[in-house]
Amino acid sequence: MLSLILAAALLSDPVSAPVTLPSEPAPLHGALLAPEGGARAAALIIAGSGPTDRDGNSPLGVSASSYRLLAEGLAGHGVATVRTDKRGIGESASALTSEADLKFTDYADDARAWAAETARLTGQPCAWLIGHSEGALVALVAAGEADDAVCGLVLLSGAGRPIGAVLREQLAGVPEPLLGQALAILAELEAGRPVAEIPPQLVALFRPSVQPYMISWLPLDPAALVTAYEGPVMIGQGTTDIQVSVADAEALAAARPDAALKIWEGVNHLLKVAPADRAANAATYSNPDLPLAPGVVDDIAGFILQPR
Repeated sequence: MLSLILAAALLSDPVSAPVTLPSEPAPLHGALLAPEGGARAAALIIAGSGPTDRDGNSPLGVSASSYRLLAEGLAGHGVATVRTDKRGIGESASALTSEADLKFTDYADDARAWAAETARLTGQPCAWLIGHSEGALVALVAAGEADDAVCGLVLLSGAGRPIGAVLREQLAGVPEPLLGQALAILAELEAGRPVAEIPPQLVALFRPSVQPYMISWLPLDPAALVTAYEGPVMIGQGTTDIQVSVADAEALAAARPDAALKIWEGVNHLLKVAPADRAANAATYSNPDLPLAPGVVDDIAGFILQPR
């Protein structure tokens, strides 16, 4: 059935086809968008943190559909994409039985498997990994252990520092004694030691069920990972991103001087035109009718399709 859908997609307007990846305890689900006239390349779009679905939306107030818009834009350039519901999210909800069972490496393992499946479905020799936000780090970890199924990396709005440094920066405004307690918990988790007693004000961040994930996430250094990766890399970052800074992109680029660095003026975390004002910027998070910023899709497609 899927082959017939693919054939139709290659001969007409881009068509979205459901795709499934075997997994335990349940399959993972996503969508393939194949471009008109045949795919010139293929890419896997890897979602950012939290309960983010294949379109880039989340029940935590995000409905901008950035990943769907990116897939549609890339299809116009001849790049086929697979975008997926993360393990435990959307149609992939049954693939995670408990938050406490989740490790960062699970997402990287899923990305490697999806990359191979993306290449197979599209008839390409390999697939690009387009990682957004935390997905950029997932892409880096996945690519470091992947075989020839990965063509290269496109890292969008990704942190350039270990998450511990980011959390310390975000916690700086917390009053004492809560700040001291938070930093002590963070230090224990960085040392690989779970913390049983969490102050009520910090449960959302450090709840026991999320600690195994954090312990597997905290040691990862994006700059070190991008240095070790030998394939082609593009780094994309907007100047009005209120979640990740241009300094993060520059840190990644400093670690990989041969990477293509694209800084998009007036573009926010969701790759849309937005002002620096926090309230107006955040308003774009719930607007699926707002297109991706000019240049974003063109730059990504141009990098993927350039001769090598």
